[in-house]
Amino acid sequence: MAPPPSASPLSSAAILPFRRDVPPPKRPVPLAAPALSGRELGALAAVLESGWLAPAGPALAAFEEAVAEATGQPEALATASGTAALHLAYRALGVAPGDEVWTTTLTFIATIAPAVQMGAVPRFLDVCPESWTLDPERLRRDLASAARRGRLPRAVVPADLFGQPADIAAIREACARWGVPVLSDSACGLGATQHGRPAGDGADLIVTSFNGNKIVTAGGGGALSGPHSALLARARHLAHQAREPVAHYQHETTGHNYALSSVLAAVGLAQLPDLAARVEGRRARFARYQEGLSDLPGLSFMPEPGWARATRWLTVIQVNPRRFGADREAIRLALAAEGIESRPVWKPLHLQPAFRDAPRSGGAVAAALFDNGLCLPSGHGMSRAEEARVIAIIRELARPGRG
Repeated sequence: MAPPPSASPLSSAAILPFRRDVPPPKRPVPLAAPALSGRELGALAAVLESGWLAPAGPALAAFEEAVAEATGQPEALATASGTAALHLAYRALGVAPGDEVWTTTLTFIATIAPAVQMGAVPRFLDVCPESWTLDPERLRRDLASAARRGRLPRAVVPADLFGQPADIAAIREACARWGVPVLSDSACGLGATQHGRPAGDGADLIVTSFNGNKIVTAGGGGALSGPHSALLARARHLAHQAREPVAHYQHETTGHNYALSSVLAAVGLAQLPDLAARVEGRRARFARYQEGLSDLPGLSFMPEPGWARATRWLTVIQVNPRRFGADREAIRLALAAEGIESRPVWKPLHLQPAFRDAPRSGGAVAAALFDNGLCLPSGHGMSRAEEARVIAIIRELARPGRG
């Protein structure tokens, strides 16, 4: 028997999305969608026509030169990812099994994972409320205590956070007294400045990421830069399988296949000229969010200390549930119901099961930021209408005193 008309595949219910009197669904709003400059196709065509597809050639060299300029360093090494750059940095610094590596607890796991995989012992330090990045005063005290115990770390690794640079000047000063090298995880900091210098400048090595969600992307990839040619040469050697410069394949140690292809380098090279404009765009979006939400009780924004100029890669808020009337998870779910992506602040590493037994110094500040922090969608391609949607949804949830 034929199905009744109401159950037909061609019934009005089945074709409802195509009716003229029904508005089309609103497009999803991702957290940080990649942006294109319009120059990528030409750059890719030039690389393909040149035949330089492997990790070599003029496009790769030009990209490394551009990265060095953007980070304020004399040279840079392009890598397959930001994590690969971190791994190379740890090896170049001589991190060995049993060494301690200190880092901020409020960061992505990739900051410390390569060192742990090499057998190092992580130690997590709290952040300061002024910047949400590694607390220099705590670091200074902990280094002095470690020196008395004869157990200084092999490296200290501050991390830029959501476009906020770490205070490298203060961190470098604290570490220099004890001869401890500084590795800056600036994966999220490209385009930011601290004390008038590029994010990470002043560290022994600086890691940058060009992952798909970053303010400048190559669709993947990373870079290692710094002022010490010997460290960069060591990292470059390891990135190319540690092959010795002889006709046959000679290896005194093992290395990695960590170099960036010319294809991805071409994409990154096409985007880097837009870095300053993209930073201004992100900062303008942050200002509009601030204008639309700052009057709500119990809601505040990620601070910017006087010595820093953040990129505002992501706009981040803190929510006091009692004063606002809802917690950050309620906001996240309300946004998600409308196809809008947001994300909690990083869960501190000292609270991650993978590091349950790792030593730490403090952690209450970072834990509170995680409990109440939410990253709002901040991609370069967001429209003013999409910003207004986010603001309206958050405002609708505000119920002061009912949290």
